Amino acid sequence: MAPRPAPDLDLRREQVLRTARALAESEGWAAVTIRRLAAELGVTQPVLYSAFDGRQAIVDAVALAGFAEAAAALAAVEPSPRARMRAYLDFAAANPRVYEAMFSMPSGLTFAAADVPAPLADAFAGIRAAFPDDDGTRAEVAWAALHGLATLEAAGRLAAGQEQARFDVLHRLLTGQAAGS
Repeated sequence: MAPRPAPDLDLRREQVLRTARALAESEGWAAVTIRRLAAELGVTQPVLYSAFDGRQAIVDAVALAGFAEAAAALAAVEPSPRARMRAYLDFAAANPRVYEAMFSMPSGLTFAAADVPAPLADAFAGIRAAFPDDDGTRAEVAWAALHGLATLEAAGRLAAGQEQARFDVLHRLLTGQAAGS
């Protein structure tokens, strides 16, 4: 097991992540640079490099925190498909830039492998609890469908005012329920 960073380094890392996330949510990820973060935090760039190897490590850390938050949001509701789907889509809508870091930006994170980071595995487990099967394929398809819906809605690529109708159709498709069930 790797040694844990000193408490002051943990605090510095948390400050960097909070600032990076706030900048990304307000101005987009292009605004999140080492130079800008150092200026926002009132430190030198080498101080940031003592906490993170570079910008990609910061984005990956924000994404990991996002997966932990998504897992918590999923765990906070019953494991029914409807409740988990709603929690997932609500998380994506409430945290658009974090969601972008989790899924759309280049990442050093491992997906769909034995060494997947725990927060990512926990988020997937939250989906899998609602869509169980022997090998996780059903959960992967549910996750892919939810991701597509979240991404297209966030980009404004779907008709306004149809969010609930799309949700209901997706729920029926994923659960095999007939309309009106």
